[in-house]
Amino acid sequence: MLTADKLAAIRREYRRDFLDESTIADDPLELLERWLSQAIEADLPEPNAMALATADEKGAPSVRMVLLKGISEGELHFYTNIESRKGKEIAANPQVALLFYWAELERQIRIEGHARLLDRETVAAYFETRPRAAQLGAWASRQSEPLESRTQLEDALSDYATRFADTPSVPPPPWWGGYAVRPHAFEFWQGRESRLHDRFRYERTTDGWRCMRLAP
Repeated sequence: MLTADKLAAIRREYRRDFLDESTIADDPLELLERWLSQAIEADLPEPNAMALATADEKGAPSVRMVLLKGISEGELHFYTNIESRKGKEIAANPQVALLFYWAELERQIRIEGHARLLDRETVAAYFETRPRAAQLGAWASRQSEPLESRTQLEDALSDYATRFADTPSVPPPPWWGGYAVRPHAFEFWQGRESRLHDRFRYERTTDGWRCMRLAP
């Protein structure tokens, strides 16, 4: 049985690295790309995985994992079914939060920003790079909608595989798209000993970014 004592006993010291005024960057996107590159070089599983938090029109939050698939002109891109719960919540309230967490590197990055739909040309260009099975899966799955059984999903996949059997390039479904998140705040966290972690928060200003160290 999992007891409170067992949970309380789980702890570790963070000694791998540090973050200070000499190692941060003037632009948080530069530091994000540096940390992301290091996570990739460390061969971590899903280094581009990030938690996406949204809220509905009443402010009720929800969170799930998505994959970062691009950084362009200061915006972070991810792709999904735009009719899913996350898509409906972004349509009602485009304020979102993102979280990268790399336990092996004792690091996390929190991001707050505004999400907008990507244009269909950008969506189609990315969709074309996906494996064909994933392309067909996007057609078969009406994400977040109730299913009677797994068989219903598998039958839909089979139907679309037949439909596009003679089509060299599978187009993206109309309900599948992407989002660009324009950040207005970043927080970089590096684990340190005695829980005296390093935290730096960046906030967007009219002429750039303001950075401050935060107490852990």
